[in-house]
Order: sequence, then C-alpha cells, then structure tokens
Amino acid sequence: MAERSTAAVDVADNSGEQSLTAQADQSTADGVAQNRERDTDNDEAQEGAGTDGSAMTSPPELHSGHKLARRYRLEECVTRLDGFSSWRAVDEKLRRAVGVHILPADHARARSVLAAARSAALLGDPRFVQVLDAVEENDVVYVVHEWLPDATELTTLLAAGPLEVYDAYQMVSQISAAMAAAHREGLAHLRLNPNAVLRTSTGQWRIRGLAVNAALRGVGSDTPQRTDTESIGALLYAALTQRWPYENDAYGMSGLPKDIGLIPPDQVRAGVHRGLSELAMRALANDGATASRHESACTTPEELVKAIGEMPRIRPPEPAFTTPPEYQRTTYQQGTYGRPAPHPGVTQPVPTPPPPLQSRTGKALKWAVSALLIAALGLGSWQLADALLEQDKQSDDTNQTQTTDSGDKNPQKPVSGKPIAITGAKDFDPFGSDGSEYPDDIDKVYDGASDTYWQTSYYESSDFGRLKSGVGVILDLGKSQQVGKVTVSFVGNTSVELRAASSDAGAQPTSFDDYTKVAEGGGTSVALKPSETLKSRYLLIWLTELPVQTDDGKWRGRVTDVKVTS
Repeated sequence: MAERSTAAVDVADNSGEQSLTAQADQSTADGVAQNRERDTDNDEAQEGAGTDGSAMTSPPELHSGHKLARRYRLEECVTRLDGFSSWRAVDEKLRRAVGVHILPADHARARSVLAAARSAALLGDPRFVQVLDAVEENDVVYVVHEWLPDATELTTLLAAGPLEVYDAYQMVSQISAAMAAAHREGLAHLRLNPNAVLRTSTGQWRIRGLAVNAALRGVGSDTPQRTDTESIGALLYAALTQRWPYENDAYGMSGLPKDIGLIPPDQVRAGVHRGLSELAMRALANDGATASRHESACTTPEELVKAIGEMPRIRPPEPAFTTPPEYQRTTYQQGTYGRPAPHPGVTQPVPTPPPPLQSRTGKALKWAVSALLIAALGLGSWQLADALLEQDKQSDDTNQTQTTDSGDKNPQKPVSGKPIAITGAKDFDPFGSDGSEYPDDIDKVYDGASDTYWQTSYYESSDFGRLKSGVGVILDLGKSQQVGKVTVSFVGNTSVELRAASSDAGAQPTSFDDYTKVAEGGGTSVALKPSETLKSRYLLIWLTELPVQTDDGKWRGRVTDVKVTS
C-alpha cells in the first residue's frame, strides 16, 4: 500500500501563488459537468512541499480523440501541470464519461501514483469517487476514475453563500464518516479541500482524489490523520462562514483578518449554529485553536465522528407551505355564461333552487332507484336460498360417504395457514466485497418483536448504489416443508423477492443461482405467495430496492419480522 499518506493538506495555503493551470485557465471539474476541476491543480496551494523535480519530465504528447487501450477516448484536457495531465474522456466500451490522469512512465512519481490508485480502488466505498482502472502502457501511466456530471463541488456552492445549517451538518457528518473508514484501511487523502468535495443531485456528499491527488503532487505528511481532520474542520468553517480559516484568500473565499488569530465561526458571522461552530474549532485545534467550551481537540476523523454523534441531531427544515389562492368561481360556473355583466353597485337577485328531487327528472330518478333496490333484494334472497339448499345437499352427500372402503372414518384435508417455525437464519450477500451484512443482528428477523430489525449496509441509491443486484436473508425451516405464504415486514417501502432452494437440497446452498424466484412484491408488509405448490427447507428473502431512511439520509433495508405459514 505504497503512498497512502502522500501529501500535505491544502488548508495551509499561504504561498499566494497561482498554479500554471490557473494561469492558463484550463482546469475544469473532475466529474462536475460545468465546473472547473481543481482537485489536482489546487489554485491556492503551495507547490514547494515534497516536489521531487518531476516537473522537468515532459508530459506525453496527447490530443483530443486519442485512445488509451483502444477504449478510453480523450475528449478535453482539463489540467496540464507538473508533468501530468488530466482529461475528460469517454469509455467507449461502457458508453460513459470518465476522468483520466496521465503521466509519463518515467515520471518520478509514476510508481507512487499507480500504487495509490490501486490502493484506493480496493476500498470500494461509494462515498468516494471510484478509481476504475490504473495501468502502465506504452510509456505512459494513466488512472481512470468516475465522472459525475450531476455533482457540484463545494467551491461552487460556497460562491453563492454559506450552507444552511442542516446541509453543513450533513456535509461534515458524511465526510467525517467516509474519511474515518478510509483511515481504518490505511488510506489518507491529505488534499481535502472545497474542490475535492462534491454534492450530488440526491443530496449525498462524495470525495474525489483519495490518495491519488496527493501522489500526483508527491508531497507527504507525518501525521495524515491529524491533517485530514484539520481539513474537515476547515471545510466546516468555510461552510458556516463563507470564509477560509486562514489569513490568505483561497478557493474564491476571503481569509480571516490578519493578526487576530483563528476566531470561532459564530464570532465571524451572526446566526451560526453554536454546536457546529464548536465542532469546527475542535477539528482545527491542530493549528492552535481552542473550542468555545474547552473540549478536547479532535485529532482523527474517528474522534470527529464520535463528537458529531454526541451532538443533538440537527433535523432537516420543515418544507415551506404556501397557502393556495382563494378559489374563484367563473361566470360559467355561476350560470351566467353569455349574459351581460351586472352594473357595478347593482345587487343581482339570486334565484332560489328547487327542493332536491322535486323536479320531473328527480321524481323519475327516485322511482328508478326504488325499482332497482326491490330487484336487488329479490335477487339476493333467491341466491341466499339457493346457497342454503346447496349446502344442505352437500351435507347429505358427506354423511352418506363418511365411511370409506378402508374403514377410515371422517377423513380430513390438510389444514392450510399453519405457522411454520424458523429454526435459523443467515445474512446473504453473494455480490458484496466481504459477503456479509450485519450477521450479529440476523436473529432479529424472526424473534417476534416488531421493535427490532436486521438491516443492510447503507448505499447511495435505492438500487444499492449500482454496486450489486441485492442482498438478503436465508431462512432455515429445519426440514423440507410445504410453504403457502411468507409475510415480511420492513421499515419503509421495500421491493423484495421470495426465492427457494430445491426441495431435495441437503446442505444450505451458498450460490445465488441455487435459489429460484417464486414470488415478489413491495411495501412495508409484503405477503409473498408462490404461484405454484412450493416445498423447500431453505427460503431466501432477497431485497431488490431499498427505501431511504431519513435518520441518516442513506438508502438501507430493514427487516423487522418474517413469518412463514403452510
């Protein structure tokens, strides 16, 4: 995992120098359709730290229309800096837009960029812009990553003003949790600035350039966790105040006044949320700041996540309700269509309507309704008498045939709707990276309690972030039995399939293809009835579309109870 902590964070921007890309005005957004990308060119960062002389290496001579691996067609160069270039490209095989970083194979940082890209690709966390490919080919090294045309970077959002309290809370919560997960895998970002943070059209926050942007710059940090934590504090500070928490201007924002030090956000701008202001100061304590209530500093993203969890939850704002305009009756509805408008100030007599159903049409309608009621009563009485006679006839036939040739009296049919006990359950994630989703809570799906549940991991969309087709729970009925109905209760509207293993399956099948779909449905309480007779020991409750859970803004499935009947 080479180059996992490979760059100094951009919050120490104090050089005041513009990059070559800024001078050329050629940088555009990595994954943002109409915004300029600055995740790899850093408009305000100082470039001296960690520079290894690689700028002397000439970048490959590439042009629009050039293809890499006969697949990635270069469309537009968005960055050309320090021996490498970044492009917007098209993956012609999958017909989608991608981003590509390209540098010569003999570039001093080529090996570290490849190592960082491959390490970031192994993380597979949907909260980060994913690395799709990292290749050395034909004397060039290139890294292919996602392109998000529907996302907007934080720099653009802050150009219009500070974020709303709930948006700032969501941003710092999601970014902190994502970076904590990355550091647990040994990965650091170290260039976490407003250009590297994106908000998608669904309101989710994503981070681009994990490890790779730092490797492209060739700079490092001895304390990567503290560096990333301070960067998150700077992002929150900027989101609350629209000011960069240092003396130099950066990312289109003004810095703090000189010689006054780092002051809390609620002293910079009126109306700032007190809890978020203190949280920003605790994250920025690495630079000598102190929190308003003198809490301990947060030096790692994990500590920052814990501090956020101890705060009172900030709820989303109530939707504004607009009073509809008063209903205006038209002249046509008032029965005056085609008549001259009354003179102003003249009171018009209002005709008194006749009593209900007193007109000729009304009387005819009453007689028609009465006739229909009499006919319906007569027909109903006839059907009831016929049903009683048929029942008596069947009863006589039953009495005559109670005794069979074998001497067996009163034969009874199998009783349907009898509960079937679930002897065990197992989480089932055949298409996931680790093949498991909260196995410790799996027994809650059949404990009979409606206030407990087993839940999936969280995803960025209802279709599992387009990472897999679904996840589920395997039920063990103890033996092969006749199954008539499976009722599944969820938290939120969830789409689900009922799948069953073969009735002669000895051991519990472990492959998804071993389970055949027998029913499907959706809702919060779904009754799954097989269309044909079903006999099986192992049933698979397969979730195919997840609801959004408003407490954390993510999509995740929650199963509260499962009941099986014959």
